[in-house]
Amino acid sequence: MREFTEQELVRRGKVEEIRKFCNPYPERYEINYTLKEASNLPDETKDVSVAGRIVFMRKMGKMSFLKIRDLEGDLQISIKIDLVGDEKYEFFKSLVDIGDFIGFTGEMFTTHTGEKTLRADDFTFLGKALKPLPEKFHGVTDPEICYRQRYLDLIMNEDTRKRFLLKYEFIKEVRRFLEDDGYIEIETPVLSNKASGASARPFTAHHNALDIDVFLRIAPETYLKRAVVGGFNKVFEFARCFRNEGIDATHLQDFTMLECYAAYYNYKDNMALLENMLKTVINKVFGSLVITINDKEVDLSKKWETVSFRDLILKYANIDIREVNTKELLLEEIKNKHISFETEDDIEALGFGNLVDALYKKVARPNLIEPTFLVEHPIELSPLARANDDNKQLTDRFQLVINGAEIINAYSELVDPIDQEQRLIHQAELKAGGDEEAMMMDYDYINAMEYGMPPISGWGMGLDRVLQVLTGVDNIKDNILFPLMRPEDK
Repeated sequence: MREFTEQELVRRGKVEEIRKFCNPYPERYEINYTLKEASNLPDETKDVSVAGRIVFMRKMGKMSFLKIRDLEGDLQISIKIDLVGDEKYEFFKSLVDIGDFIGFTGEMFTTHTGEKTLRADDFTFLGKALKPLPEKFHGVTDPEICYRQRYLDLIMNEDTRKRFLLKYEFIKEVRRFLEDDGYIEIETPVLSNKASGASARPFTAHHNALDIDVFLRIAPETYLKRAVVGGFNKVFEFARCFRNEGIDATHLQDFTMLECYAAYYNYKDNMALLENMLKTVINKVFGSLVITINDKEVDLSKKWETVSFRDLILKYANIDIREVNTKELLLEEIKNKHISFETEDDIEALGFGNLVDALYKKVARPNLIEPTFLVEHPIELSPLARANDDNKQLTDRFQLVINGAEIINAYSELVDPIDQEQRLIHQAELKAGGDEEAMMMDYDYINAMEYGMPPISGWGMGLDRVLQVLTGVDNIKDNILFPLMRPEDK
């Protein structure tokens, strides 16, 4: 049986009193301005109709002031008994609480303190809040409450509202940039027979109607490339992806990935495209290409640096992966240098490519603050990437790293089906040997490749992570509206 606080019981009693006057939960209300729009109207604008949640009230004898809020802003309202009438004014004073929704019509004016205000000549009750809002001066500061009850965080914290509005403005501008460049947005499956498109541990489920086990999408890559086989030369998708791996301040198991593929491009074409796209979008959304990261100003307008995997590991671990070029040799060198990894994975079960990646993430990536393109990945780390023409042990691939976070992964795609089949066979062997992040064999994808693929380059960008970097929040959950949380009873 649920228990209610004294305030909640009082509010529930008010619902029954409101029913004597009107429906406490009406079906609609006609507005002609948002609160932000109304606050910019000139004085003496009449017949203004707005609505929002009450976040402040000062009830007085014959005139009261309150503030209502929507996602974009607040607006002050004045209510006078001689404008709305005795009965409605008494209704307001006795039955309306902070947190309730209410609609007002009236005329705009500016108070002597300079605050734009709506002088209400009528109001309509739109919804009763049965729970009181948190105390307004402290808002909601506990991160656990912010993640579990994001609606409270949005109601009480202006920074949160601004951050999520900025996120969706960023997505809108990225989509516009790509569409203006001739890209077409398509959809790919969330459930599939194979967990393909990335080296990652998948989530599994059972499809009752087909009586088969399926995997949640870890990346849309192989399906987007199937679309290229079918004739879509430029495609992209904002794809919800799922990876059953560790969780920390920069990783979540479910996240939004933007993936984009262009026929006849190579990875260097995409390096130019992405530098241009991000500079254009960031400047438009943030109003500047100078952002603050770790208390340091970073000028994104400068040409972004390019550095190789080998150079980084040589610099930060004094290990040359060109010479220490097998799993066994690299493991021995890591042990000799007493390098430890904070991971649940069995490091000794990893293949050479994933071991190089783990070493890079441990010793080098945290030092990459300025925008940096990381290139020359080992071929074992990139089973879907094209081998470099001059060195078959490397791939034509890059990652964009800012503030120690990988926000874009890209390569010239492997379009040779014979080479691809051999690499996936090797990946399947690694998986059978215990490397849970190795890829599965996917003969349906091989079959599509065998009908012929043009040269392709593609890239993926973790939207939540790039916005974590740009907004400077400590935890990636701060940019997820409703992150998955462990149930409180657990």
